[in-house]
Amino acid sequence: MKILGIEFAPLNIPLQRRLQTLAVFQHILSFLFLGFGCLLLCVYLLLFTPYYHFPLACLAWYAYDRKTSARGGRRSDWVRRWKLWEYFRDYFPMRLIKTADLDPKKNYILGIHPHGIFSCSAFLNLSTEATGWSEKFPGTTPHLLVLAGHFKFPIYRDYFMLSGVAEVTKESMNYLLSREEGGHCLGVVIGGAVEALEAHPGKYNLYINKRKGFIKIALNNGAPLVPVFSFGETDLYDQVNNPDGSLLKKLQMFLTKRFGFSPPIFHGRGVFNYTFGIMPYRHPVTTVVGKPIEVEKNSKPSQADIDDLHKKYVDALVDLFETHKREYGVDESQHLNFIG
Repeated sequence: MKILGIEFAPLNIPLQRRLQTLAVFQHILSFLFLGFGCLLLCVYLLLFTPYYHFPLACLAWYAYDRKTSARGGRRSDWVRRWKLWEYFRDYFPMRLIKTADLDPKKNYILGIHPHGIFSCSAFLNLSTEATGWSEKFPGTTPHLLVLAGHFKFPIYRDYFMLSGVAEVTKESMNYLLSREEGGHCLGVVIGGAVEALEAHPGKYNLYINKRKGFIKIALNNGAPLVPVFSFGETDLYDQVNNPDGSLLKKLQMFLTKRFGFSPPIFHGRGVFNYTFGIMPYRHPVTTVVGKPIEVEKNSKPSQADIDDLHKKYVDALVDLFETHKREYGVDESQHLNFIG
C-alpha cells in the first residue's frame, strides 16, 4: 500500500519476519545510540538525581577495567548464541563460506572487506555464532576489532564486549597474536571509516593502498593473513552521491579525519515501510573466508618487506573476489577498485 509515495508494509506479515526486523532494528539502534544514551544517562544521574553513586561507580569500574578491551574483551558464549542473532541472520539472509581450514594452533589476522555502512556481516560472523563460526573453524576464537572509542562509554562498553569484540589498536592486536594457545582470529575491517563513504550498491571501492599497519603487525608476530570478502554488504543501503572532489566528500573526509568516524548520508528502508529509513534492505550477504597467507616472523621488517607482503595480500584478495563473484551475483565486468 502506497501513501504519498511511501510504500508501507502490509499488516499480515508473518511473525518470523517481524522478529527478524526487530532483531536488526535493535542492533542498528544500539550501534547508533546506545553508547551516547548510556553516557547521557550517567550525566543525568550524576547532576540531577540523588543516584549520583551509580555513575561514580561506573567511573571507578572503568578506571579499573579500562585495559580489558585491549586484552581480548570479555566474551560470553551465552550472549553470542542468543536466538536474537539467528533472526538477525535470516533477515537478509547472511551466510559464512569456508574455503580452507584454519589451524587452531596459529593466530590469524582476518582482513574484512568491504566496510559497508555498518559492517553488519562482520559483526554477525565474528561476534555471534549465528552463521556457525565455531562449527566451520573449530578450536578458533574470533575477535572483531573495532575503534577504541566504543569502549569509552559506560555500560555500553561492557555490553558490547560480551560479543567478543576488542580494540583495533596495536597493543590489542599484539596481545592477542602473542597468545601461545593459538586459535585467535582477529577480524580487522581494513578500509575503516573512510571506506564507509565508498559504500554504494554495485560498487567495490576498497580503501587499502595506504593501509599497511596490519601488514607490519602480521610480520612482527608471524601471523598468517586471511582475506575475507562479504558479497552484498554494500547493497544494504543507498548513499547520497559523493564523488571525489565534491564539497560533500571534502566535508565528510574532514570530519572523518577530525573525529575518527565517518558521516555517510544514507538510507535504507523503514521498520513499517519499504521506502525510507535506517533499516538495511533485505539483501543476501555471503561472506567468503579465503585461504591463509603464511607469514614469516620478522621483528624489524623493511619497507620493502611490508610492501611485498601487502602486494601478496592484495593479489589474494583479488583472486578471492574474482573466483566467487559470479556465484554471488556480481557481474563479470565488475572488479575491485583499490583507492587511498
